[in-house]
Amino acid sequence: MGNPYLLIMSISGIVILSFFFNILAKKTNVPAVLMLIVLGMGMKVVLDSYGLSKDLSLDTLIEVLCNVGLVMIILESSLVVKREKQNAQLMLKALLIASVGMGVSLIGLTLFFLYIFPSANVYSAVCYAIPLSIMGSAIILPSIGQLQGKKREFMKYESTFSNIIGIVLFSFMAGANGRSEASVVWDLLMTIVVTVLLSIAVAFCLVYLFQRLQSRLNLFLLIGVLALLFAVGNYFHVSSLLLILAFGVLLNNTDLFFRRRLTKLFDKEKVKPILRDFKNLTLESAFFIRTFFFVLLGFSITLSSLYDWRIVVNSMAIVGILYLVRFIALRIFAREHLLPELFIAPRGLVTLLLFFILAKNDAIDIPAFVPGLLLYPIIITSILMMISLILHRGETVKDVLLRKSPISSDDDETMDERINENTERQNFNGF
Repeated sequence: MGNPYLLIMSISGIVILSFFFNILAKKTNVPAVLMLIVLGMGMKVVLDSYGLSKDLSLDTLIEVLCNVGLVMIILESSLVVKREKQNAQLMLKALLIASVGMGVSLIGLTLFFLYIFPSANVYSAVCYAIPLSIMGSAIILPSIGQLQGKKREFMKYESTFSNIIGIVLFSFMAGANGRSEASVVWDLLMTIVVTVLLSIAVAFCLVYLFQRLQSRLNLFLLIGVLALLFAVGNYFHVSSLLLILAFGVLLNNTDLFFRRRLTKLFDKEKVKPILRDFKNLTLESAFFIRTFFFVLLGFSITLSSLYDWRIVVNSMAIVGILYLVRFIALRIFAREHLLPELFIAPRGLVTLLLFFILAKNDAIDIPAFVPGLLLYPIIITSILMMISLILHRGETVKDVLLRKSPISSDDDETMDERINENTERQNFNGF
């Protein structure tokens, strides 16, 4: 890999393959992330056979991509949150389910990790439990196009809130090592209050400033400013992710925040193109980052470890805890969203990014934790989501995977009728 042209060809080839994986995923409902993981595993086998895998040094690249990935995911999530009168109640319900699901899953997984890793401390167990408690919006959002009305909106908001809560919580916990519980709680509360106030002020200034710039290079200047704020915030131990979140929410809800006297400071027509370009940029960035991180996950897997029955059993237990908590939360607080939403809870890019960050932090370590405990939950939850969405459409998994769908892609009316009928009957016996 010393030849730069080989590196360019490899990177370009992976991006192109990822693009076609997305097309294939839409036709078969097999999540593209599974294909990327298999690609990474195949690359490792090939490079190992030529003795080249040891020459790869990716630590610095991974660290940079992790930080950029978190910023882009928070931005993407914040740009999904659009407050309107007709969806206010649905958003609150989604926030409740995301919060309860995150909190109870975190407790359950922490206790489970303390059980299977007796040498681990509570702090490390909590930090390792957070990534697996977060739903993967990067997988969910492209997959729920066939869900109808409120079901689609509910999943969009729940996965978004799960990302936001999980990432912000992780960033606080990662900086809390060595402090007492009381100190952590107090610092957490004070940091949230100060950071939120600071973030709102900075967000207002950014929106006001960028709508008045005449240059066509506003977008990358904005990215540069946000990246600088993120780096400065991390350097001074301020939650810069909250600042990024506040900016995105403010930009996507200008009508809500720029009211009365503040309307004089806001030009809706100038903000529209910035918002549109920003959404496109975050979408493209998420695709790029997701591509390389899932390939890297597959590359980091030792195939022999996947055959260990203890890893399989423990992974199944992790998945079981996640779905049990989700079932109880939906059953109590949102019965109308029980199916197929119960199984639309894959673990994805955020989980992967946070685990790569954990791997770089020696202060938060569970030596016995193996990548298989991450790979299996990602694969299992993605497959369950795929099956639930196929059945929700009134099709069978066999017909979809073999491209024998009984529904023509041009017959949208028939498709909608099948979906609505299946939703009302909650009949998933077609599998």
